[in-house]
Amino acid sequence: MSYTSQSILRFYQLAWPLIRRLDAEFSHGLAVKALEMGVVPKPKKVDNSVLQQRLWGLEFPNPVGLAAGFDKDARVFKPMLEQGFGFVEVGSITPQAQPGNPKPRLFRLENDGAVINRMGFNSEGHEASMARLKKRNGRHGIVGVNLGKNKLTEDAVADYEIGVRNFGPLADFIVINVSSPNTPGLRALQGPEILRELLTRTKAALNAATTLSVTPPLLLKIAPDLTDEDKADICAVAIECDIDGLIVTNTTIERPDTLISPHKGETGGLSGRPLFEASTRVLSEIYTATKGQLPLIGVGGIEDGQGAYQKILAGASLVELYSAMVYQGPAMAGRVNQQLADILKAEGFACVADAVGQGTA
Repeated sequence: MSYTSQSILRFYQLAWPLIRRLDAEFSHGLAVKALEMGVVPKPKKVDNSVLQQRLWGLEFPNPVGLAAGFDKDARVFKPMLEQGFGFVEVGSITPQAQPGNPKPRLFRLENDGAVINRMGFNSEGHEASMARLKKRNGRHGIVGVNLGKNKLTEDAVADYEIGVRNFGPLADFIVINVSSPNTPGLRALQGPEILRELLTRTKAALNAATTLSVTPPLLLKIAPDLTDEDKADICAVAIECDIDGLIVTNTTIERPDTLISPHKGETGGLSGRPLFEASTRVLSEIYTATKGQLPLIGVGGIEDGQGAYQKILAGASLVELYSAMVYQGPAMAGRVNQQLADILKAEGFACVADAVGQGTA
């Protein structure tokens, strides 16, 4: 049985007083378990041609995806696709299993519509996720894999080479994550020389690993906390290395003065509503700098269809969300898609692709 996204949202709002009393990471674990067991109601899908898009040879039913971080070990990609997401990005996944940072490491900033995390790439490792992805039913739905490095690995690039070799035959797209603030030294991989080496070696490994006629697209996920020089260097290297796209952006280490929640001083990456403006600005700058040559996925602070639309106007072909789902539940994907479809039609766009970058002109 399927329900409207609105009715499921009302149920989630009724349950919120109980959920908010639970530790954030514990309640996340319960949500994943409930999805695995199939007890989470499935909303009616939003099927609208204005949302459909062909990108990288893939047919996206809608542009609203689930960001990495929710389904870290590829446990619930199918149930999340059934919640109405057009695609799901699992991970970040590290080659070897690792526990991540000490708990507590995930904090709700309810009054700010935000989340702070310092998870530290907690992962069951490649083998566990590979086993689950191998069971995909006819590759139903679009599933991307976000790759991370192990904390103690000295040759960071080698971990990403291992990742594309293992997941190249299993993923619809692959994401190189060098932008999490919670793994020491990771963001240094965004520097031009090491980034060039990283992308060159990883792309070569991916091309060698896949026996498919079409190699899965390779994307790079970047941070919002970049100087103008950093952004220019990343764009230049990404185009030089001929990767397939950028994900803009990961969480921020900045703390806006507007934060009022008790956990605002926690160490880690801030995501959610306070990140929207900054991440959208970086997205627009990256789109302009690359002259629209690279497809972009816009992430950061999306709570509704209007937020998704603003990302698209700023240059995003696709968008992803996660933090708002903490407060609205997974069925919000359908609501965002319906709102986005209504906005696109009202603004005179025949399809989502026609709106991409229109706010940067």
